[in-house]
Amino acid sequence: MSGTRSVDEHLADILRSVRPLEPIELHLLDAQGCVLTEDVLVPVSLPPFDNSSMDGYAVRVADVEKADEDAPAVLEVVGDVAAGAGRPPEVGPGQAARVMTGAPLPPGAEAVVPVEWTDGGTGGGPADAMAAHSADPSGAAGEVRVHRPVAARQYVRGKGSDVRAGSVALEAGTVLGPAQIGLLAAVGCGTVTVRPRPRVVVLSTGSELVRPGAPLGPGQIHDSNSFALTAAARDAGAIAYRVGAVADDAATLRTVIEDQLVRADAIVTSGGVSVGAYDVVKEALTGLEGTVLGGAEPADDGDGGNGGGDGEDAGGEGAGSAGDTPRPPARVEFRRLAMQPGKPQGFGLVGPDRIPLFALPGNPVSSYVSFELFVRPALRALMGLEPVTRRTVAARLECEEPIASPEGKRQFLRGRYEPPTAGEELGTVRPVGGPGSHLLGSLARADALVVVPERTTEVARGDELEVVLLD
Repeated sequence: MSGTRSVDEHLADILRSVRPLEPIELHLLDAQGCVLTEDVLVPVSLPPFDNSSMDGYAVRVADVEKADEDAPAVLEVVGDVAAGAGRPPEVGPGQAARVMTGAPLPPGAEAVVPVEWTDGGTGGGPADAMAAHSADPSGAAGEVRVHRPVAARQYVRGKGSDVRAGSVALEAGTVLGPAQIGLLAAVGCGTVTVRPRPRVVVLSTGSELVRPGAPLGPGQIHDSNSFALTAAARDAGAIAYRVGAVADDAATLRTVIEDQLVRADAIVTSGGVSVGAYDVVKEALTGLEGTVLGGAEPADDGDGGNGGGDGEDAGGEGAGSAGDTPRPPARVEFRRLAMQPGKPQGFGLVGPDRIPLFALPGNPVSSYVSFELFVRPALRALMGLEPVTRRTVAARLECEEPIASPEGKRQFLRGRYEPPTAGEELGTVRPVGGPGSHLLGSLARADALVVVPERTTEVARGDELEVVLLD
């Protein structure tokens, strides 16, 4: 298809143009969702000392080796050992120290007897629990009867049994989630060096757009794209700022983009990328510092407005040529891609800091599919994450009637994926709704994109297809 780029070519051009963000040092909670750029070594062992894994009594093994319920071992209680308390008492022969979970194993002790294996110092039968120290301070003294023996180191967490000082706590490339942040805090790391989450500014274009919750006037629709794309950016791991809808005025849009560059690592627009009289994204980018426009005018396939007609569904081609000459990196290029939905696309670097800008089509399904295919991989590349693309699997198509696909275009149907059952190699996928790029209802029910190759003009029940998993 002369003048038309493939999906793979467009994605490759984008990934060649973006580089991982420079590492920065962040406090732990600010680093959630970020990627470590260097190994983190353990400064202190975890746990940092031998400690009890049970509430009970720290004892010497020889003192309880013959204990049973008929002939319990009677030991002198020499004090309490609580977590975070001061220097623990020493346990000598015939002695025990009442010890709490997480508290250090006192010197002289070799194991811990759970309180349920003792009388709890009451002189009666087996105890269920210890009395609170505030209610009965005498529990830290007196005698305790032990009804069972213990082995050496039983119910003792050894120093460094989790991680040892000098070992690698987390490797470079690790994404910091709650468990990883908990480990870093436990070993005493207050800050880490990471690639930050990219800041993504999202805006929609279209004078017809109204914020959800506001009444609709004649010819108006609610702005869905800026909300969906902001949510998608957050789902990809970015810090997303929703600017909202901007009217179809080039000067206004240019001003908004210029104002947002200061807080953006990437900018995502939707709408205004076709060839209509009010498709103003290309016009607005003219004159931005560091921006040179290039490439073909995208075909007017009805995919440029936020909620307009869906000419893609009719398979219209349009005119223009993207050309095959490599472009310098500091430019915004508008292309038409061999895909459905989402044929008109724009991408480039804008402003003095060469911020990536993604100009997506305006129909809701087109903009979302374009985000998943092009923007999400770029955001993951900015974060230094691998792989950059969603997971794909092979699945067998479940449908009632054959489904047509335009020749020469890679079609992305919305579908519901079912993993393979026991004994099956492939799962199944069932299309949801039609191919129209305005059908938000079917998109909301989908958890996968069904990929129909460019040279395939019809698929039927049982055909094996590639599926992009969205969850």
